[in-house]
Formats: sequence, structure tokens, C-alpha cells
Amino acid sequence: MADYRRWLVPGGTFFFTVVTRNRVPVFEDTTARSLLGAKLRACQEQWPFEINAIVLLPEHLHAIWSLPSGDAAYPRRWGWIKKEFTKAWLAAGGTEQPMTAARQQRSDRGVWQPRYWEHTIQDEHDFDRHFDYIHYNPVKHGHVKCPRDWPASSFHRWVKRGVYDAEWGCGLQGGLSFDDLDETAMEYE
Repeated sequence: MADYRRWLVPGGTFFFTVVTRNRVPVFEDTTARSLLGAKLRACQEQWPFEINAIVLLPEHLHAIWSLPSGDAAYPRRWGWIKKEFTKAWLAAGGTEQPMTAARQQRSDRGVWQPRYWEHTIQDEHDFDRHFDYIHYNPVKHGHVKCPRDWPASSFHRWVKRGVYDAEWGCGLQGGLSFDDLDETAMEYE
């Protein structure tokens, strides 16, 4: 079995990619989007953290989180969010993908991919590149022509705060270049 290691940096800032099982577009459903938002907020109440940026696409999400000083427990948070979302989603009549017998024995459910991608943000430049990547992602995937047109994104919060102009990312020939982002994260997406 593969040896998955997480870089647990207390008080760190992290970029995440979390994907649904078999890339099923669960988050096209308004109930699913609402449930995920509720679980994120409930998790923040239990174990505080800041969501610096987030975008929710039909079958995956990207986020940047900053944890409190001395706290490196983002795996506990993601585990809880995925588990609680799954329970609520299935209770609301949501569907899941078939699972192998081995995964069923471990009580896995077919809503999320079993793991997620995580990257520890190294510096301000790294933060800025991932921050822009998150907000441009709906354009990259062809869902909209401008980041402002995608409702399930923190882009709107950052426009209100003056970080982005509302026209940012619109009409760029060939899109933005994110060549210096970790290629593994882009493959995972």
C-alpha cells in the first residue's frame, strides 16, 4: 500500500483539491452545495480555521485554509467534513457511487474520492498563485467566461474587499498561466 504523507505545519496555510467519487457532479445540486457550506461552517465552529479562498465546481473544490497557531490538524477537519457531508447528503436522498468490497468493509461510502490533494503554501508568491488559480478555475474548466459569473466562489468576497477588480480574468487569450504551480495538484484535479 502506498505511504501517503502529509506535511503538517502548525499554523500553516494550505491549498486543497477535494474531488467527488468518479467525478460525479454532485455539486450541481443546490442541496449538496447548501449541505457542504453548512458542514464547512460547523467544522469551523468546532475547530477554527480561516477559509482564505474557495471555489466549488460540479465535481471538485479547491480551497486555501489558514490554521490557528500551533494547529496542524487539517486532516481531522477534512475527514469530519467529508463524513458529515456524506451522512447528510445520503439522508437527503443523494446518491453514491458503487464501492469495491474492500472499501465497503472499511465502511467507505461512494461520495468522495478517498483522499485529497494538499500543498503547503510556502510564501506570499505561492499564496497569490494558488489564490488566483482557485478564482480562475471555473473559467479554466469552461463553465463561465469570467470568474465573476461563477456564484460558488470566494471571488465575490474579494471583489467587495477591493482585492480583485470585477473584470479580473475576463477575456484573457489562452487564460492565465499557472506554470509554477505543482503539476501533481493539477493532475489530481
